[in-house]
Amino acid sequence: MSVSNSDIFSKLKGKVLFNEPLSKHTWLGVGGPAEVLFSPFDLEDLCFFLKNKPDNMPVHILGGGSNLLVRDGGIDGVVIKFDAPYFKQIMQKKDCVCCFCGVKNVLLKEFFISNQIGGLEFLCSIPGTIGGLVRTNAGCFGKSLSDVLISAVVMDFDGNIKEVSNADFRFSYRSSNFPKDWIIVSLCLKIEKSTAMQIKEIIEEHQNYRKEHQPYNERTAGSTFKNPEGLSAWRLIKESGCDKLQIGGAKMSEKHCNFMINTGSATADDCEKLGDLIVKKVKEKTGVELVWEIQKIGRKK
Repeated sequence: MSVSNSDIFSKLKGKVLFNEPLSKHTWLGVGGPAEVLFSPFDLEDLCFFLKNKPDNMPVHILGGGSNLLVRDGGIDGVVIKFDAPYFKQIMQKKDCVCCFCGVKNVLLKEFFISNQIGGLEFLCSIPGTIGGLVRTNAGCFGKSLSDVLISAVVMDFDGNIKEVSNADFRFSYRSSNFPKDWIIVSLCLKIEKSTAMQIKEIIEEHQNYRKEHQPYNERTAGSTFKNPEGLSAWRLIKESGCDKLQIGGAKMSEKHCNFMINTGSATADDCEKLGDLIVKKVKEKTGVELVWEIQKIGRKK
């Protein structure tokens, strides 16, 4: 029986959408529908859903959709997205800042500048939401989330809340030991004293670098592959003759060949086939096996 027939959805305060195309919620602009897309109104609403949903109801978490490839067959069960104002709170404390999971990283800029919060400028240029950074230990410009995370409030799929420390995630390069049944509620991040001018200059320097060296205003999911230790994924791709490869509407960016682009007509299958072909050709040419940095979820059509 379809999970959308469950009567629990009529008891929720948040927004519930059925058969919602996830291509509208991902940066690549591809992917099939979510059987149910649920945006909790607040923490109580989320907890109620998790504690009262049927045991066999699959649950998936969608952050900002930036580092994600949803396959064309879509996702069975319930996809939770934190769009409500409750999950977009930012609060400054004495020696840290608390950000709820739905805060878009790009919107941190004004808060940091107006409150003279330094040390976190790199977060503003990472696509997506703050809660989505944890699983892959996202980072750029020489810093990763693990460098600034103090602790996190998480909720498991049974609706239980607890606070965990940085060490509990066992962070490594673009990876963490993140339990599949944990949902990030909020993050506590360490901050440094700075001035509005210094913060603004650093953020603008980062943004200008990205505009100059990476695709801008195009449908992409960020870096496609992780950098192998001591090597650059883009260089391996170029040296293997894969920088100009294209399958259907999916191609690698001419500006940075570790960025996959949806030219406008790509399907998720195009994107996945292109990435897998690059992995195969790079391995044949260099002996190095690239690992996807983009997370792939859902069913093939």
